[in-house]
Amino acid sequence: MRRRSAAASDRPARIAENLRRAMPEARVELNHRSPWELLVATILSAQCTDQRVNQVTPALFTRYPGPHEMAKAKPAELETLIKSTGFYKSKAKNLVGCAQAVVERFQGEVPRTMDELTTIPGVGRKTANVILGGAYGQPAVVVDTHVIRVANRLALTGSGDPVEIERDLQRIYPREEWTGVSQRLLLHGRYTCVARTPRCGVCPIYDECTWKGKLPR
Repeated sequence: MRRRSAAASDRPARIAENLRRAMPEARVELNHRSPWELLVATILSAQCTDQRVNQVTPALFTRYPGPHEMAKAKPAELETLIKSTGFYKSKAKNLVGCAQAVVERFQGEVPRTMDELTTIPGVGRKTANVILGGAYGQPAVVVDTHVIRVANRLALTGSGDPVEIERDLQRIYPREEWTGVSQRLLLHGRYTCVARTPRCGVCPIYDECTWKGKLPR
């Protein structure tokens, strides 16, 4: 019984290590050159692929290089530039509001705390964690639809609520591993443990997965 308990308690660490070996460099796939650009790209990525966002942002950042320029953007012009990302009217509204908040309340600098970030229009915990981990190198657990799916399939959580899943992963993993673990879970869900037909044949953590729906090898 002691051996079984020890093996079970070590499973999260083995999952993290196997994913680390499979993905030594696990970075945010949204192209960006600054915290501001990552913030804009993350807002645009809602209900949209990172690849599509990366196609849109070069022209967007050429027209609006920073928050000061975007704070003065005309909605119609901004909507035209981001239309292909979907939900473009609400995203345009959020981007202008976001830029105005960054300029007026944070002197043009994207803030570095969760409490400050989540006061900005269009920024929830997921987006804030992307910025904290991806732009500022702070420990941060990003929970998107991929992480929700993978964390549940791996029994790292039993919840469908992003905030609860964030807390569960924070409890399981050391603080210094939060950013890397959550980003690898995200990428694993995006490319391997996909929703409809998971690619179990190439899964690096197949032996650690207890999900009843996993496909036989």
